[in-house]
Amino acid sequence: MDIVLLILAVLLIIVGIVGCVIPALPGPPISFVGILLLEFTKFADFSMALMLVLLFSVLVITVVDYIFPIYMTKKLGGTKWGTWGATIGLLLGFFLGPLGAIAGPFFGALVGELIGGSKGNIAMNSAIGSFVGFLLGTGGKLIVSGVITYYFIKALWQYCF
Repeated sequence: MDIVLLILAVLLIIVGIVGCVIPALPGPPISFVGILLLEFTKFADFSMALMLVLLFSVLVITVVDYIFPIYMTKKLGGTKWGTWGATIGLLLGFFLGPLGAIAGPFFGALVGELIGGSKGNIAMNSAIGSFVGFLLGTGGKLIVSGVITYYFIKALWQYCF
């Protein structure tokens, strides 16, 4: 049974890393399930503190990943129109798959600003802010899933050697 759990855990860790760059897959939560499965095997014995810190990190980055595009839209000069556009674009884009989740907030912020009467450069800055927010969220997810992967590999390494 340990081997089956190990194989599933390895697959989840890999899918979790891939999920960090594909918006349709929740990368860090998948990675966390992978390390949690490893914990139930003879191959690892993680402390409760580590598991709680990892879980907390996963929860925070998962929430922040959805907030970053909206926040950065506002930070780079977007108005309420751009912020609402990015939010609506994010929600609509999510249903259009990975590319939609990337492009949705960008075009939503752009269209929202234009509808709100903003000039082209303000509208474009707002849209760029949305894209920068997406990149920051992706980076954060990669860091969290990378840390989980580090502990995963470290546990297997210590078990084998």
